[in-house]
Amino acid sequence: MIIDNNSKEKEAMQAFHKGDRELGYKLQDEFVQELRESKEKGQDHCSCQKACKYHGKCMECVAIHRAHRDHLPNCFRNMINERIEKLSQLTEHSIIDQIKK
Repeated sequence: MIIDNNSKEKEAMQAFHKGDRELGYKLQDEFVQELRESKEKGQDHCSCQKACKYHGKCMECVAIHRAHRDHLPNCFRNMINERIEKLSQLTEHSIIDQIKK
């Protein structure tokens, strides 16, 4: 199962944004059910490439990162970087000039 940029979950968010909570929750429930089924089959859904004893144990991994507050889990980084890139466009990516100093 592919979690990142999942089309069903993106459709659910579109429904929520349009105010259709019923459809949004229906699609989210389907997404979660598919995730549970994939886990029952032993499918590896964790996008992290690091050898870690919490690989595939999202709840524990996220709780650890929330607790120490030092950095984000690897699986969140692409999503956050995509958002930062969009914000950076507002200043023509001039943050790069600041970082290189």
